[in-house]
Amino acid sequence: MKTSEHYESDILFFFDGKPAELALYQAFFRRMEAAFPDASARVQKSQVSFYGKHFFAAASLPLRRRKDWPRECILVTFGLPIRLDSPRIAVAVEPYPSRWTHHVLISDEGQLDGELMGWIQSSWDFSESKR
Repeated sequence: MKTSEHYESDILFFFDGKPAELALYQAFFRRMEAAFPDASARVQKSQVSFYGKHFFAAASLPLRRRKDWPRECILVTFGLPIRLDSPRIAVAVEPYPSRWTHHVLISDEGQLDGELMGWIQSSWDFSESKR
């Protein structure tokens, strides 16, 4: 996966003071790197974004946390042309017609499973099909 020369230090800064979240992100990045070796990852102000030709996924720290959410978690975000119906989806919004943004809470490495990675693969396919 392509990253900037400052990627490692940027990640450490992004997750500063949040070692559990950093560990979850690192596990997520390993899965992403294996599944999408031609993608790139960019550390931004509010999230780490993953791109092919277009944006297809992100990892972030929850900013507005609901009371029932785990204390230590990351939020994985991806877009699809349909709304997924799964209890794993914490939030789904349709910012544009037929473009659904889904957010999944990850509080344990076991949640980085085939189902999640399948959804992200579908997001990759959807984003790569855009003009």
